[in-house]
Amino acid sequence: MTNRLLSAIDDRRDDLVALTADLIRFPTINPPGEAYTPCAEFIAARLQKAGFGTKLIRGEGTPGDSDKYPRTNVVARFDGRSPGPTVHFNSHIDVVEAGDGWTVDPFGGEVKDGRVYGRGACDMKGGLAASIIAAEAFIATYPDFPGAIEISGTVDEESGGFGGVAYLAKQGYFSKPRVDHVIMPEPLNKDRICLGHRGVWWAEIETLGSIAHGSMPFLGDSAIRHMGALLHAFESELYPALDAKQTQMPVVPEGARRSTMNINSIHGGQTEDFFPGLPAPNVADSCRTVIDRRFLLEESIDEVKGEVVSILERLKRERPRFDYRIRDLMEVQPTMTDREAPVVQAVAKSIQEVFDREPQYVISPGTYDQKHIARIGHLFDCIAYGPGILDLAHRPDEWVGIDDMVQSAKVMALSLRQLLFGRE
Repeated sequence: MTNRLLSAIDDRRDDLVALTADLIRFPTINPPGEAYTPCAEFIAARLQKAGFGTKLIRGEGTPGDSDKYPRTNVVARFDGRSPGPTVHFNSHIDVVEAGDGWTVDPFGGEVKDGRVYGRGACDMKGGLAASIIAAEAFIATYPDFPGAIEISGTVDEESGGFGGVAYLAKQGYFSKPRVDHVIMPEPLNKDRICLGHRGVWWAEIETLGSIAHGSMPFLGDSAIRHMGALLHAFESELYPALDAKQTQMPVVPEGARRSTMNINSIHGGQTEDFFPGLPAPNVADSCRTVIDRRFLLEESIDEVKGEVVSILERLKRERPRFDYRIRDLMEVQPTMTDREAPVVQAVAKSIQEVFDREPQYVISPGTYDQKHIARIGHLFDCIAYGPGILDLAHRPDEWVGIDDMVQSAKVMALSLRQLLFGRE
């Protein structure tokens, strides 16, 4: 039966390539959220032909949702012939903008040299296609399987997942008793199991000043200079402290096994939106920055926020007229699934069978939609596993290897057998 299952995937190789290319040709760019509905409808039609029941579910009222850009998700379910657990494959259908530097059409789905090229090929339409092929091959090989298989294509992962997995989780789509095990085919390499991700805190900090004529800045108070003082404090105090923090989480790459903070943006003074208009000679009365703080299981969110606030408060005491506002934008706790969890064990055994070696267990440096399944759905038997090389994501000439997709589909199909039948 094992040979039959693996052969069923090999027989679908050309179908896997074609499906990946078809998915890439939907320019599901986020923001703003283009082509979500036609892509979701395409996936639904494909899975209906395979016998799945499907639903299109709009994340109404979520950030970015509108009649022009509806947050359309697809959820498909195939019930087996007897009761049992449910295994859910979740992939996001949104992609980032193409950007410059491409040598192929970013939405052409070009196939060459054993690869499928295009925006989203790696992150993560190749993984979505692999999960569909794995499920179809499994159902054809084991038509009397117990339990159920679900496949979803969800939106907005690249911008936080609030119109996709978060919305569905609030509706009970990622909680027991409906779902028992979740596999997210993110591109973490075909022989790796991603157990979770670091935490994240995004915040906007605004330093305050007083407007005055630029020729007499002493009559005003420059918010930009106050921001400069804050950035200097970050450089001299906070960054060295973050570099000294280490974790037992197996985060990849190596540089992410410590706490980090990025300055995402800085805006101060007169807006430049009116370019090529002439600038005004004003002292800036406001300067804003957005910080992106990634943290570890060993840290608490209160500690993370306290390190920044303590610097702001010290500057307020020591620097004349320094004042600020701070606003939380996003807060996500770190998550790490136990290695003994059923889904981890099943995928590990399947990787061993396909590749004849033990998997590598990793943690993602950035968050993905597992955060919502844990935080909202309270479902912790969840991992990321899929084809593709993470370093290729969001870059020009993004691609996914065809052999990698085929092998990952085999791992997914064997994992279905392990989880649904409870045997190898």
